[in-house]
Amino acid sequence: MSAVPAHVPLMVTTRGRAIECVHHGSIAVCDLRGDLVFGLGDVQALNFARSALKPLQALPFVEDDGPARFGFGSHEVALMCASHSGEAVHVRIVQRMLARVGARETDLQCGCHPPLYYAATGEPVPPRARFSALHHNCSGKHAGFLAYCRLHRHRLADYLAPESALQVRVRNTVQQFAETGPIESGIDGCSAPNYALPLVRLAQAYARLAAGEDKALSALRYAMLRHPDLVSGTARIDLALARAGGGDWIAKAGADGVQAIGVRSRGLGIAVRIADGNARALHTVTAEVLFQIGLLAKPADSPLARVFRPALNNYRGLTVGSLQPLFELRRA
Repeated sequence: MSAVPAHVPLMVTTRGRAIECVHHGSIAVCDLRGDLVFGLGDVQALNFARSALKPLQALPFVEDDGPARFGFGSHEVALMCASHSGEAVHVRIVQRMLARVGARETDLQCGCHPPLYYAATGEPVPPRARFSALHHNCSGKHAGFLAYCRLHRHRLADYLAPESALQVRVRNTVQQFAETGPIESGIDGCSAPNYALPLVRLAQAYARLAAGEDKALSALRYAMLRHPDLVSGTARIDLALARAGGGDWIAKAGADGVQAIGVRSRGLGIAVRIADGNARALHTVTAEVLFQIGLLAKPADSPLARVFRPALNNYRGLTVGSLQPLFELRRA
């Protein structure tokens, strides 16, 4: 087992005047060269990127001109990078992707869960609703994997095998972006291989995604900037971040406390890690980072108002505490 990361306290929740919860983590803000501009905590520790890895998992298909081969536009490319909410528009696009590559819903090996739309909006799941792999937040990524296999005439049944041609290509792509040697691997919630990167390298990857000149990166960036509602969904944090950035920020969260952002105009990448995986803490810390480095000038007037230093309210709507940042970012 690898060493325990040296994370630092980033945020507390209070109840009354007392501190109730303390959330530790690390923050890395890098430029295109990978130089640390702002850093806090253990920026060299390994962190599984989880769904923040999706643009890099889509990159081999885009590099090989797969979208043109199958008539995929920016909508389909956005879904390949998405942790979507299983809304009707998301499901329709995934169905279209499968049809165009001659694959079936049953070829998807991501599993099934209720659409993230319900958790994000607070709406109840309909009592007799039935869901399929199409509603899984990773189904667009998996449809892209199947498209890569069709493009190169690989067996669809093996597309998630770590040593398959597709997953070896993905691993090599991630290593190239990480600019490191062999990387630690594991299996994600959707059964696809996933990789643990130093936080500083994840930040650099998003700087390159946001501002790199490569043709394939430009295609991914265009799709994610044009369709942030497809990359996430209604009431989701990635959509709020994209809207707050006004077309300048690429945002992608990863499960269990990871947020990555690429800032096109400044050539910066931001990676935030909350050690205990708490989503509420992740959202508030991310908004605080953007505020402290000068990217979020008026938080109260932005789409991130609800997560910037919010009050802690109970189910009656009574304010019982608050979420308070503990850190101050300074240039590295």
